[in-house]
Amino acid sequence: MGGSGVLASALGESLARRGHEVHFISYERPFRLPTDAPRLHFHPVVINDYDLFKHPDYTLPLSVKMAEVSRDHGLDALHVHYAVPHATAAILARAMLPPDQQPRVVTTLHGTDTTLLGRDAGYGPAIRHALRCSDAVTAVSSFLKDESQRLLNFDGSIEVIHNFFEPRSARRSREEVRRELGVKDSEALILHSSNLRQLKRIDLLLETVARVRPAESFKLLILAGGSFAPFADQARGLGLQDRVIVRENVNAIEDYLQAADLGLITSDTESFCLSILEAMCFACPSVATRVGGIPEVLEDKVTGLLAPAGDADALGRAVESLVRDPARRAAFGQAAQARARARFSAEVIVPKYEALYRRLCRS
Repeated sequence: MGGSGVLASALGESLARRGHEVHFISYERPFRLPTDAPRLHFHPVVINDYDLFKHPDYTLPLSVKMAEVSRDHGLDALHVHYAVPHATAAILARAMLPPDQQPRVVTTLHGTDTTLLGRDAGYGPAIRHALRCSDAVTAVSSFLKDESQRLLNFDGSIEVIHNFFEPRSARRSREEVRRELGVKDSEALILHSSNLRQLKRIDLLLETVARVRPAESFKLLILAGGSFAPFADQARGLGLQDRVIVRENVNAIEDYLQAADLGLITSDTESFCLSILEAMCFACPSVATRVGGIPEVLEDKVTGLLAPAGDADALGRAVESLVRDPARRAAFGQAAQARARARFSAEVIVPKYEALYRRLCRS
């Protein structure tokens, strides 16, 4: 449900539409991947829980499946998203094959594989080794490239290829969705979409919207890639039980994106923040923390507003200013949509991956 899985799925779909054969290898089918699209294939990794091991192992079965699919289907490249465990497994899979059957390995860094695991002495050396053994390494933002080189002491080349988003058509109208959510015409619909992990700061999200006045001017919709239950008590304690709407594990996010008026991201760190881009594609501006790669996506005071990390007052003031000013909000939204099309569309980003694959396969 995170950005890496969404990006990998969208990239595979786009490549298949461009005539390439694409094979997905994972423990379960990506949640947005179509089941009947031409040139798209899925290979599940079976994880056996042997009593011999205290914890089930995924890396070894994954590497074996990668080698098997590479051999059976003549893969030119293994493009792995997230260094751990995928890059490590790809390097091992390549080593299992004879030289004339070895695919090129492309590793894309998405975030916490660098910023979290890269700091861990139990993971950092393995990540660095996998990157050095990869034929190419990409990162989804300049921020993440710099952090990866610094934290991992990695002196190899990292190419920045930003995320993209290719929205599908909404299945319901904006009016239908807002009616379902109980949002009045006089209310702004604020949208937060994430996996609710700790760094997303859902506690700060709730503290922020609790400061917006008047309270009757908005509703907050949370599209949750995890359980919201741990935050329910805080929402009640802040008096937000009638203001907060939660939808968990939503697939058709476009229905809700086109119904939203403003995005809100309160993360402590983000390598890119695909949620902001998703909203931009629907002319929805965002308020976000000025952290990580977010300023590469959201242009402050042009496509939304940035505020200091951890500052609920500043975030609340920014949200309130846009809730109260529909004209400014709409202008930000139009600029956001134009920026998304010009810099972060499939037409702009996917050819960069194609060029990378072709370059590697010719070398």
